[in-house]
This record gives sequence, structure tokens and C-alpha cells, in this order.
Amino acid sequence: FPIEVIVCPTIRETDGLAMSSRNTYLNPRERQAATVIYRALTAAQKAFEAGERDAERLKCIARQVIESEPLASLQYLSCAHPETLEELQGRVNHALLSTAVLIGKTRLIDNVLIGG
Repeated sequence: FPIEVIVCPTIRETDGLAMSSRNTYLNPRERQAATVIYRALTAAQKAFEAGERDAERLKCIARQVIESEPLASLQYLSCAHPETLEELQGRVNHALLSTAVLIGKTRLIDNVLIGG
């Protein structure tokens, strides 16, 4: 049977961090560091809006932002088709950018839709 994927907009706190019960595990320094996740995803989103369409390049943009934060440890970064969740390569017209990042001992996940 085909699986229908429904992507809902992420609810965010005022600093951009995705709302999650896991945020309570972050100390103040980790909480500040965690904002790098949304900054990374929006950097790739802005690059897409400026004309970048290569999936690997979009991931590279987000990865560089995440890796600039010493407390962040990237677990995965994906540029996938928003309906099938199949990983995309080459030119993309729309995608779901998603990531999981360890901040201290807390695993945080986030995503943004681009295009389409």
C-alpha cells in the first residue's frame, strides 16, 4: 500500500527553535547553541530562494552553519522529496530539508519545506 506523508508546519519558539519537550533538557548555553539548527535550515532555504537548486549544495550550506557551532554534533541532514521522503540528488524543485543534531546530550530534530 502507498504511504501518504503529511508534512505539517513546525511550531517554533521565539528564538526559532522547534517547539519540543526536549528543549527543557538544554542548559542556557546549549539552548543558545541549538538555534544554529534553524539558522542552518533557513540558510539553505534562502539559498534555494536565491536560485540554488542542487540538493548536495543545499545540504552543504546547512552543514556548514551547523558545523560552525562547537556544541552541535550533526547526526543527519536530508534533502528529500516532501511526499515520498526519498533522498534527492541533483536539481530539486521542492524538498523537505530535515536534520537531527546533538546539542550536549539532547537530540533535536527540525525541518523546513522549500520550493513547490
